[in-house]
Amino acid sequence: MNTKIVKADNKINTKNRQKAAELVVNLGLFFNAVLALVKVSAGILGHSQGLLADGINSVSDVIYFVVVKIFVRLSGKPADSEHPYGHHQLESIAALVVGAFVITTGAAIFWDSVNSAFDIFVGTAPQLKVRLFALVVALATIICKIFLMLHANRTGRTTGNLAIKALAKDHRNDIFASMGASIGILLNMLGITWGDPLAGAVVALIVAKTGMDILREASSDLMDNVPSRELAERIHELLDGMEEIKSIEDIHAHRFGPYLVVNLTIGIDGDLRVKDGDKIADTVESTLISGLEMLRKVYVHYHPVQVGKPGDGPLTLKR
Repeated sequence: MNTKIVKADNKINTKNRQKAAELVVNLGLFFNAVLALVKVSAGILGHSQGLLADGINSVSDVIYFVVVKIFVRLSGKPADSEHPYGHHQLESIAALVVGAFVITTGAAIFWDSVNSAFDIFVGTAPQLKVRLFALVVALATIICKIFLMLHANRTGRTTGNLAIKALAKDHRNDIFASMGASIGILLNMLGITWGDPLAGAVVALIVAKTGMDILREASSDLMDNVPSRELAERIHELLDGMEEIKSIEDIHAHRFGPYLVVNLTIGIDGDLRVKDGDKIADTVESTLISGLEMLRKVYVHYHPVQVGKPGDGPLTLKR
């Protein structure tokens, strides 16, 4: 068996990709720091337990945004002898951090809501009327978070950065949390004191589910899971017109951050010279590089087969 190793040029500007990701993190860190200070203060002064819990949620956001900022910065380091494909896997690790914090936050909000509901039912909760400015702060938070979510979503789609996608989901969680706080404040103003903890409990369940989704996607990426049928069918389409390829036997695909590395085994006419085999491998490489975005490197293995050999079946993808 002969092996032709070919390397692709990056199809996206890595420097611009890094800047876009860091902008999302920096914006989120700044706004969360401001919102944490405002919501905690307004929650205390405005007698809103829901807004106070939402403020504590923003405090936790600040903490893990700092952690994600470090990981995103490190993920932009160039490749070296120990990391030939770069440090992009750190983006998935950052997403794991976000998912863990989101689940922890959801559990904390749920527990606080249960305690508040219990205090209301046993009559030990203080009967304080929530002030109007607490509602204004909660509504302003929703507007800010919608802007941050849309920006992070757009950047996550264009860069494929899992950490940024996780932050976008966290911003969405914060919108739900602030909506829950707003509903609780309104119910309190209408004299329904148990509405605040009930809204908080529902929000906590939504937050926890999103955290599980983030963890599942990030761990899947670290385990080299790739879209099997989609990738297989796309490679089959790209190479189907090459008469020199008599069989396509194995495809192994690995993910490194946003990039893909493909190992491809093909069968060619055994009467061809090695030089001709190299030329076929070059054609396969250029075809895949032009047709598959984010493909960083291709290993093409070829060996002789009998023309018209029975058993040349459909393309499959093995992981």
